[in-house]
Amino acid sequence: MRNNVGREISDEILRERGYRPFKSVDIGKTEIRRVAPTVHVGKRESKICSSLADIVKRTVRDGMTISFHHHFRNGDFIFNQVMRILIDQGVRDLTLAPSSLIGVMNDIAIEAIRCGTVTGITSSGMRGSLGDFVSHGGMESPVIFRSHGNRARAIEEGDIKIDVAFLGVPNADRLGNANGMFGDAVFGSLGYALVDAAYADTVVLLTDTIVEYPNTPASIKQTQVDYVVKVDRVGDPDKIGSGATRFTKNPKDLKIAQAVNEVIVASSLFRDGFSFQTGSGGAALAVTRYLRRSMIDHGVKASFALGGITKPMIDLLDEGLVHKIMDVQDFDSCAADSMRTHACQQEIDASWYADPHNKAAMVDQLDIAILSALEIDTNFNVNVMSGSDGIIRGAIGGHQDAATAKLTIISAPLVRGRIATVVPDVTTVITPGESIDVLVTEYGIAVNPRRADLARELKGAIGMDVKPIEELQRLAEHIVGTPRPLEFTDRAVALVEYRDGSLIDTIRQIRD
Repeated sequence: MRNNVGREISDEILRERGYRPFKSVDIGKTEIRRVAPTVHVGKRESKICSSLADIVKRTVRDGMTISFHHHFRNGDFIFNQVMRILIDQGVRDLTLAPSSLIGVMNDIAIEAIRCGTVTGITSSGMRGSLGDFVSHGGMESPVIFRSHGNRARAIEEGDIKIDVAFLGVPNADRLGNANGMFGDAVFGSLGYALVDAAYADTVVLLTDTIVEYPNTPASIKQTQVDYVVKVDRVGDPDKIGSGATRFTKNPKDLKIAQAVNEVIVASSLFRDGFSFQTGSGGAALAVTRYLRRSMIDHGVKASFALGGITKPMIDLLDEGLVHKIMDVQDFDSCAADSMRTHACQQEIDASWYADPHNKAAMVDQLDIAILSALEIDTNFNVNVMSGSDGIIRGAIGGHQDAATAKLTIISAPLVRGRIATVVPDVTTVITPGESIDVLVTEYGIAVNPRRADLARELKGAIGMDVKPIEELQRLAEHIVGTPRPLEFTDRAVALVEYRDGSLIDTIRQIRD
């Protein structure tokens, strides 16, 4: 059958896995019941253990689901340590359920799959050698990709049942009170780890810094923790940004960023008390700089900023241009350090951030979201997961979640090298077109026909170059030509959920 973004969905997958096909971004009214974790009751003077291998052997058995967070990004030292022990101990048939898989994790993840230690994965995304491995059929069972908000929903409702969570933290006391703000490996908000700590049956903290009891402020609490393992080094905070937070000097990126800012200022949402979310890439950082100047010039201040936080966002907070920052993840040391000292920088978990089945999520309050795209098609569907070659090389992250803002802007170049960004049909639908309002490229701006009101606002702005998206697609094709269609087998290597748990697309194995 075809779902409501025109993607063919296997009846067998729907039947065997109990999926609903994607219908709409409108979640509607619903009532759900959440699960509760197993609690290992006991009164202990200390939970500190010196041997990670002993704790892994004590807690993990064949067939379990284990989780990790990705706040350290490429500076993570925890995932590889735990996976090496599991492989060496001969544990089999595990499901990995990390908040995301980062490049530093790829080699050992592939080794674990090949030897049978890992047979299932659910994550926000994957890149590099692991994405290539999965895309070419390296796993028997399809990977399940979920947004950050959907992962929180799935954990809370029992779709993901975490048996053991291994959570790296820069500090902890003898009973497990921990935060991300002090120690040698500070990374700031523990947003994605907090859901795991609340719902996993067994919670193992790994840290290189044991502090006096009681440790406050406590993001993860002693009531949630089973073991605290002292390790030599938990992570390298200098690798959190991994180049993603550098300011761009690319003239094309700067032109796009300036145009994005002009769209924001021309919209009726640019008013005192507006709220927004931007990304962490160079172009997104440039948008923040242009937006800062416009806020000063127009005397406009934002009520809150949301999402992954960077230094430019902290600068807005320090200058009083943003009243509050709701922080689910920090992308550089400035943002992480600010968590210690700024009362207006609120740590939030992934559920508070974006679970669509909450009584109220922060993304529901967003006025403006600026997001990126690997591809966007003439129906405004967005792909941030698969490359033009069909290889998995990205992550959903909070893309689907933040796209529910009142004004969702996709910022992307028309072409990258010899590859078109604006295409007739995206390789993989991640975020449905009905939630996208504007595309901004260096060659012009396209407004979703659903937003005739916004088109009138932008066309009324002096010098605003508004075009049909079909015109931009034809221009991209004229520049780079028409690519040969990708060839796939019928075998599904990954399933892509929408944020409510419905199935929005299937990624199939590349035909060699």
